[in-house]
Amino acid sequence: MHVHEAIPRSEYEAAAAWIRERIPFSPRIGLVLGSGLASLADAVEGSIALAFPEIPGFPAATVEGHPGRVIVGQLEGHPVMVLQGRVHFYEGYSVQRITFPIRVMQLLGIRILILTNAAGGLNPAFRPGDVMILRDHIGLFGMAGANPLRGPNEADWGPRFPDLSRAYDPELRALAREVAEAEGIPIHEGVYAMLGGPSFETPAEVRFLRLIGADAVGMSTVPEVIVACHGGMRVLALSGISNVLNPDAFEPPSHEEVLQAGQVLVPRLTAIIRGVLRRI
Repeated sequence: MHVHEAIPRSEYEAAAAWIRERIPFSPRIGLVLGSGLASLADAVEGSIALAFPEIPGFPAATVEGHPGRVIVGQLEGHPVMVLQGRVHFYEGYSVQRITFPIRVMQLLGIRILILTNAAGGLNPAFRPGDVMILRDHIGLFGMAGANPLRGPNEADWGPRFPDLSRAYDPELRALAREVAEAEGIPIHEGVYAMLGGPSFETPAEVRFLRLIGADAVGMSTVPEVIVACHGGMRVLALSGISNVLNPDAFEPPSHEEVLQAGQVLVPRLTAIIRGVLRRI
C-alpha cells in the first residue's frame, strides 16, 4: 500500500449511505477511542454495533486493544457515533484510508469530534496515568508529504488550504479542563507529535522531540484532526499518558505498558468525555 491513495467520492458516500440505513437517528458527536481505551464505548446506551470490515471502504483494525467497531447510540443525551479502535499508517494503510471513517462521519452530519489516544510523555512534569488535552500538534509525518488531503479537493467538503491555527477547539478544551479539575483528574495541555511508527522512539528522537516543543508523542490522531478540520468539525483531542520518556535514563516503552495504563486512563477519560458532553 502506498502512502497515498486516491479514494473516489462515491466510496465515502456509499459507506455513509450503508451506515445511515442501519441506524435509527443521525449522530451529532463522533468519538475515536485509542489504544487500550475501547471499553469507553461501554458507556454508550441503546447501542448498535457495526464491525469495520462489514462497512464498505472501512479498513480492518489489526492491533491489540483496537476492536474495530462502530458503535452508535446515546451518551449523556447526545446521539453519538463511536469508533471503537482505529487504524494506523504502520498497519500498511494509506493515510487517506486511515481517515476514511472521519470523512464518513462528516457526511453523516457529525459536527463535534472527540479523539483519544495513548501517548508517551515527553514533558518531565507528566506522570503515567495523566491526561493531556491537545492544544496543538506537530505532524512530522504529514509535514513530510503524507497529508490526508493530498490529491483532488472536494470544494463542498472543505477548502483547498484549510487553516489549522485553531484545530483544537478552545471552548471544548476549556470544558475538558473544567471537568478534569472538578473530578480531581491530573490534567495538562500540550503539544502532541505524531510519528509514523510502529517502532518506538530512540533516545535521540526523544531528545529531538523535546527540543522542538512536543509534550507527548504517538502514532495517530493528527491525520484524523486534519480531515475533521477540513470538514468544519470542532475537535477535542485527549492523550492518555501511558509512560514517560526520559532520554537520559531511557526505559524502552512496550505495548503491554500502554494497555495497562489504559486501565487507569479509561475511567479518567470516560469521566472527562461524559462531563464535556453534559456541558455541551
